[in-house]
Amino acid sequence: MTLSVVVPVYNEAKTLEPSLRRLRQVPLSMEIIAVDDGSTDGTLDIMKRLEAEGLIDRLIIQDRNRGKGAAVRAGIQAATGHAVVVQDADLEYDPVQLPALLAPIQDDLADAVFGSRFTGTPRRVLYFWHRLGNGMLTLLSNMLTDLNLTDMETCYKMMRTDVAKGLPLRANRFGIEPEVTARLAQAGARIYEVPISYHGRTYAEGKKIGWRDGIAAFWHILRFNLLPPKPEPLPRYPSPMAIDEGAHSGG
Repeated sequence: MTLSVVVPVYNEAKTLEPSLRRLRQVPLSMEIIAVDDGSTDGTLDIMKRLEAEGLIDRLIIQDRNRGKGAAVRAGIQAATGHAVVVQDADLEYDPVQLPALLAPIQDDLADAVFGSRFTGTPRRVLYFWHRLGNGMLTLLSNMLTDLNLTDMETCYKMMRTDVAKGLPLRANRFGIEPEVTARLAQAGARIYEVPISYHGRTYAEGKKIGWRDGIAAFWHILRFNLLPPKPEPLPRYPSPMAIDEGAHSGG
C-alpha cells in the first residue's frame, strides 16, 4: 500500500530538509508531495534542490501565500497513493508514527485515522492556554459531530485517498482541521484514533498558529458542521477501496 504524504510548507528553511529526510527513513512505500505556500525565506530554492535529488516526488508551487488549508487541498488532489496524510515541515510530528496510523486503514478497519497528542504518550510541555483552547474546540466539535475524539486539531489525519478526494473541502487556513473532521463525520467515515508523541514548538522557534486562529476555529466548527456543502455518505461494506494482495508487504 502506498502512502501519499502532503507537506505544506511556508518559510521552513531551517527544518524542511531534516523533516523530509526523517520522513524518507520511515519503512513505508510513499510519495512525498511538497506544496510551497508562497515562501519568502529561501525555502523554495531548497525544495527545488530536494526535488532534483529525488527527496520530493512532486513539488507544487502556489503563486502566493494562500494558507495551510489551500496547500493541503492542492496536495490531496495530487495524491495517487491508497492513503493520504499531512506532514508538517516543522518537526513537531515524528513521521516514525505513520505506520501505526496506516495499520487500521490497511486492515480495512477505518476510513480515517487521527493521531492524538493527548492520550498519555510523551509530549513536550508547553502552553496551558493552547491546551485548554484545544480541549474546548474538540468538545464543541464532538458535540456537533457526535464523535468522541480527544484531539480534533491534530495535524495527523490519515485518510483513504478516495475518501479525502471526495470531501468538499473549502478552508484556506487552519480551519482545515475542523473542516476535515466535520466532513468525515457527515460522510459516515469509520474513524480510529491512535496515540502519538508530540514535540511542539514555541513562538520563538517558529510556531505560526496564534490566538486569532483559535478564535476563528470556533466559527469554522459551527460553519462546517451546520452549513453546506456536505459530502455524499460513503458506501458501506465492503470498502470501495480495492487493496491488492501485495498491500500488506509494504511495497
